[in-house]
Amino acid sequence: MARLSVNVDHVATVRQARLIQEPDPVTAAALAELAGCHGIIVHLREDRRHIQDRDVDILRRTVTTKLNLEMAAVVEMVEIARRIKPDMSCLVPEKREELTTEGGLDVVGQHKHIENTVRTLTEAGIMVSLFVDADKDQIQASKDVGADFIEIHTGHYADARTQKEEDTEFKKILAGISQAASLGLRVNVGHGLNYRNTQRLVLISEIEEYSIGHSIIARAVLVGIERAVREMLEILQ
Repeated sequence: MARLSVNVDHVATVRQARLIQEPDPVTAAALAELAGCHGIIVHLREDRRHIQDRDVDILRRTVTTKLNLEMAAVVEMVEIARRIKPDMSCLVPEKREELTTEGGLDVVGQHKHIENTVRTLTEAGIMVSLFVDADKDQIQASKDVGADFIEIHTGHYADARTQKEEDTEFKKILAGISQAASLGLRVNVGHGLNYRNTQRLVLISEIEEYSIGHSIIARAVLVGIERAVREMLEILQ
């Protein structure tokens, strides 16, 4: 069975709306682990709009499964990653005006910079994943710069407005996964996945891990985080 990693960023989003201490993403992460998830993901943004440095420091001490730190490929974040040593760092594109990550990392256009960042993190003993679109050139470049994993951006698939659009994006994901597997890259998927659209992906055996945040946290508001996580695990099973 593929693994489920839960992104708790939007628990912090609610907290930061009032600039108080609750709800605590650290507590949410612990509850998600108790419910059976296989990892915790947080995105420490340069603008600190949700997850804070304090959260990452505590999560590194308390997460018992796997901690995946999403981060921009910038000096500040690399130094934080080298200090706290997450189990994995996932390099993502980041723009200050965006509501959420809008697309995959341009590994082709930033080849040397990404290669240097990957090397620095790898030398610190951190596995590296690159968040990329299901694009053959970006996937090949991910292999060339030395990444261990790619996380295929599923946002275009999730946002499809018609069945035809969804089918087209699904085929792109399949092709990307096949290419990655042929190159020896390990594959995770994430962005926009929910309790409906994830079901179509679960029979793809090459997918090692699903990165899901907003949908689970939104469901948790209604039914609690433990039930929300277990319901997603049932889909993956």
